Amino acid sequence: MLKRFIFWEYPRASWQYDIIVGLILAFIFLTPRDWFRDQPRIPYIRSVAALQNAYFVVPETLDSIPENQRVARLTELLRTQESNKKLVVTRVEPFVDSEGELRGYMAFTRP
Repeated sequence: MLKRFIFWEYPRASWQYDIIVGLILAFIFLTPRDWFRDQPRIPYIRSVAALQNAYFVVPETLDSIPENQRVARLTELLRTQESNKKLVVTRVEPFVDSEGELRGYMAFTRP
């Protein structure tokens, strides 16, 4: 019987086949994530990272904003985040990798 179980020799729609499939599904859905050290992938902890007089902004932050309104919108967002009412974004430049894929935006500011 163990040989038939290991080599999956039961015909479809038999009760043995259904039991094996049920055991496999139970293992997949009921096994704790910690057993395999599987953790969710979080690509960015924050959507904005501060540098000296510049901020890196993930592309999702500006996806739905037209290009001519990005400076104003980022000025609002950064003023709120940094609690600095005098902060002004002077320009926003796309940041691309070596393959030309958009990785984010660089927002340059003046204090």
